[in-house]
Amino acid sequence: MVRLSILDQSPIAAGVDARTAVMQTAELAVKAEQLGYHRFWVSEHHDAGRVAGSTPEVLLAHIGEKTKKIRIGSGGVMLPHYSSYKVAENFKMLEALYPNRIDLGLGRAAGGNPIATMALQGSSVGNRGSYPEQIEDLKGYFTSLSSDHRYYGITATPNVDTMPQLWLLGSSGGSAQIAAEKGTAFTFAHFINGDGGEDVVKAYRNQFQPSAFYEKPEANVAIHLICADTDEEANQRATSLDLSLLMLQKGKRSLEIPTIEYAKSYPYTAHDLMQIRENRKRMIVGGPDKVKEEIEELANKYETDEVMVITITHDYSHRIRSFELLAEMFNLVKS
Repeated sequence: MVRLSILDQSPIAAGVDARTAVMQTAELAVKAEQLGYHRFWVSEHHDAGRVAGSTPEVLLAHIGEKTKKIRIGSGGVMLPHYSSYKVAENFKMLEALYPNRIDLGLGRAAGGNPIATMALQGSSVGNRGSYPEQIEDLKGYFTSLSSDHRYYGITATPNVDTMPQLWLLGSSGGSAQIAAEKGTAFTFAHFINGDGGEDVVKAYRNQFQPSAFYEKPEANVAIHLICADTDEEANQRATSLDLSLLMLQKGKRSLEIPTIEYAKSYPYTAHDLMQIRENRKRMIVGGPDKVKEEIEELANKYETDEVMVITITHDYSHRIRSFELLAEMFNLVKS
C-alpha cells in the first residue's frame, strides 16, 4: 500500500495575500491529518511572489499546535544559508514540543535569487564549510560531537531524548550520494526534475551507509499532482500551474499563481507549449482512476511505498478537493 504525504509551499494565488496563503497551509495540515496523510512538510523560499513559505521552523511550530499526530517537517531548510548549530537547536525545540513527529528535511539550493542569498548569509558567506561538512556537524549536534571536532564540548539544546528524522532533498545524484554517505533518508524531487530519478534513488540505496539515524535506506518521491472528479476538470485546473512554472522558468519569480481564465487566454508561443509539455513530466494530472494508476506506477518505478504530493491550484477549494479524492482512492485511515 502506498503511503501519501504532502509538501506545501504556501502558494499565493492572484487576488489572495500572503497572510491568507500561510493560513491556508495551516488549515491544510489539519485537513491532511483528518484525511490520514502520513506527513505534512512546508518549504523554504525567499523573495518569491508566488509562494509565502520562507521560515519552515516558525510555521511548523504553529502547525504542530494545531495538529496531534501527523508527522510535520521541512521540505526543506536550505542549510548553506545557516549555522548547523542553530538549525539543530530549532529542530530540537520542535522535537521537544512535538516528540516523535518532527522531520528535518534539508536542501542545498538557494531558495531565492542571488541577492536574497547574500542578504541571508551576510558576511558569513563561505565560512560554514561545505554542504557535506554542515550535515556531518548537524548529525553531531543531534548525537554527539567527536573529540577532535572544532566545537567539541558544546550541546545543542534543549537536550531531549528523541530526535527528528533527518532527510536530504535533491533532484540529482549529488544530493543522493551525500544522503547515502551520511546515512540519512532521501527525497527525490521529481517535481523539479522529471528525468532519471529512479536511477538516482537506486544508487542511493546501493551506496547507503548505516548511521545513528537509519539502519537502512529510506526514500520517497515528491511530485506535482492535481486530481479532480474528471480528467477534463483536472487538466483545466492544472493550466494555472502550467503557466506559473513557465513564468518561473522565464525568470519571473514575482508573479502570483494565475487564474484558470488568465492561463487559458495567455498568448503562448510554440516554444512555450513545448516547455509546458516537458513540464508535465513533473506532474500527475487527472481524475481519480488515472491519478491512482500513475501514483502506483511512480511508486513502483522508485521502489518506494511513499509518494509526497505538491498541489498548486489557483482556487484553494480545488486543492482541498484534490487531497480528498486522493485519500478516498487510497483508503487512508481518517482520524
